[in-house]
Amino acid sequence: MATLGLIAMVLALFVLRQNLVVVLGMAAGYAYLVWGDGAVANIVIDGWDALNREVLLSIPLYILAGSIMSRGTMAERLIRLMRALTAPIPGGLAIATVLSCAVFAAISGSSVVTLLAVGSVMYPALLQAGYSKSYAIGALCAAGTLGIIVPPSIPLILYGVMTQTSIADLFIAGIGPALLLVLLMSAYAISRNWRLRIGGFSLREIGLALRHGIWALFMPVLILGGIYSGYFTATESAAVAVVYAILVELFIHRDLGLRGMYETFGETTKLLGALFPVLMFALALNVFLTYEQVPEMLVTWLSGVITDRTSFLIVMNLFLLLVGCVMDIGSAILILSPILQPIAEAQGIDPVHFGIIMIVNLEIGYLTPPLGLNIIVAMSAFREEFWTICRAVLPFLAIMVVGLIVVTFWPDLSLYLVQQR
Repeated sequence: MATLGLIAMVLALFVLRQNLVVVLGMAAGYAYLVWGDGAVANIVIDGWDALNREVLLSIPLYILAGSIMSRGTMAERLIRLMRALTAPIPGGLAIATVLSCAVFAAISGSSVVTLLAVGSVMYPALLQAGYSKSYAIGALCAAGTLGIIVPPSIPLILYGVMTQTSIADLFIAGIGPALLLVLLMSAYAISRNWRLRIGGFSLREIGLALRHGIWALFMPVLILGGIYSGYFTATESAAVAVVYAILVELFIHRDLGLRGMYETFGETTKLLGALFPVLMFALALNVFLTYEQVPEMLVTWLSGVITDRTSFLIVMNLFLLLVGCVMDIGSAILILSPILQPIAEAQGIDPVHFGIIMIVNLEIGYLTPPLGLNIIVAMSAFREEFWTICRAVLPFLAIMVVGLIVVTFWPDLSLYLVQQR
């Protein structure tokens, strides 16, 4: 009865559209009162102990670095470079859209920021070049989701924190799947827009675009190169990213003055003020579940129901795809990853590989109704109806599901670079 009461309370809070911090706080309080020793104050103690970790500093630092570079002209500089490189290729502007989203995602770490920053420039350019409205919307919505899997990714950091998995390994593991999705989207861009070209090869234009965009392009190289070579931890690379972003925007590009920098710091602080209470309750609940051996009990139960790894992967993918339709990615990671990861590990699945599988599943959730965040954002950005955008993203959903299948059943795509460190 106590378990049913918890489920009913959580469902009621979701139906009443309560904030996630309220849902997690109530769930944690209920669990500590009913199954714990009745001392609700332990939530604060457990939450503080869980938050008191150096790796959590990477979250505000990456968010700050992305915000600084997003407020400047970084997107325009990257788009110019990608357009110059892809000009001679059929469907070159579509490929430039995908590549711009991928590179900008590696800078901002955010799907929504990528969609808005790149979309504001590329959407009118695609329409002017003769691309259909449906393709332009679908491409920007889908490529915008690359911010979730392209490192540095805040969802990957959250998964690493909640499951105590190496964030550096997760970042490196995300490179292969991200490149796969970029290649699949680029191949579709060529096949769909074979007759559309944006110009010929111009070495002069490439040189000018490279000169203007080289500092932005070097950002992901600096972060990932430092982590892969072992010079930086994930937290140290985030600090380097902030310093690099400030130096580039203030003294090289000069697109963001001191006032703009001050406003960026203020916006980031407000965002973190909303994020960290949620994280504290989630981590406190995670500590409680671990103490009560809930994951171990679920592992034992599920092992008796699903006996082989393939069946488990199929069931888990279907479950996570459904979760992505009705729950935002942050909530899904905070609530489900500490429970699902031990079950996956019991089935012989590497924790890093499972993390990538989970994130790619939830990445697809950004494009699925009713709560697909990129669909909702695109309604405002492109001023189109909900169902128009849903129809536009359907081909890209199919592409991403193909990518998910490859990621799921080809572990080396994610793990090869990790194993070479």
